[in-house]
Amino acid sequence: MTVKFLGTGTSQGVPVIACDCPVCTSSDKKDKRLRSSVLVEIGDRHIVIDTGPDFRYQMLREQVTQLDAVLFTHSHKDHIAGLDDVRAFNRQQGAIAVYGTAEVHHALKREFYYAFTLKKYPGVPQLKLFEISTLPFDLFGVKVVPIEVMHYMMPVLGFRIGGFTYITDAKTVTDAEIRKIKGTKVLIVNALQRDPHISHFTLDEAVAFAQRVGAEQTYFTHISHKLGLHKEVQKELPAGISLAYDGLVLNRF
Repeated sequence: MTVKFLGTGTSQGVPVIACDCPVCTSSDKKDKRLRSSVLVEIGDRHIVIDTGPDFRYQMLREQVTQLDAVLFTHSHKDHIAGLDDVRAFNRQQGAIAVYGTAEVHHALKREFYYAFTLKKYPGVPQLKLFEISTLPFDLFGVKVVPIEVMHYMMPVLGFRIGGFTYITDAKTVTDAEIRKIKGTKVLIVNALQRDPHISHFTLDEAVAFAQRVGAEQTYFTHISHKLGLHKEVQKELPAGISLAYDGLVLNRF
């Protein structure tokens, strides 16, 4: 299994106008963070977790020519807004399998209503919805275990696939859900900023969570510019914990 980080950033904390902070003006490519998403390759299957507003560019940048399924963590716009652009893959592969909770499907039908009408306009995205819950499910012969975390008061799903677990937009995680993660080799989890936040792990909270899970390697994602420069933050992190960056590839599972 191979995991590629399509994006490691977030809409949280990004100003409307141009920002002159050290991160936004940095020349280090590791500080250029598009909205969070990963591409998971299992054999000849290609699965994306979340299609944010940067989805089209991310897929072009990584030269992805095949897409077999999309998994959604939750329905916030910075995680679903790019779904329309799966239409490029429809031409080659037909309808794309989309996995999400009932709440996510409701949001998709609202935001992309034209893809679900009885009389569809030619060229609209072709989507085949599969409703999931907190129960494990099969995806192309591989077991996927949903991990429910709380994004303030909103349930969000992370996903464990074999020895890899991906969690974003978490603030609290119950003991029962942590038990589902135990034994994972690679953990990816959100670390928004240093200051307290109502719905996201801070850097310190993310470190504590990573140490509690005890994965061989943890990568932080969903990083705002408020966290600081990649090279500076990386120096502070304990062994076995790293900041992820756009374009990072993991292939040892």
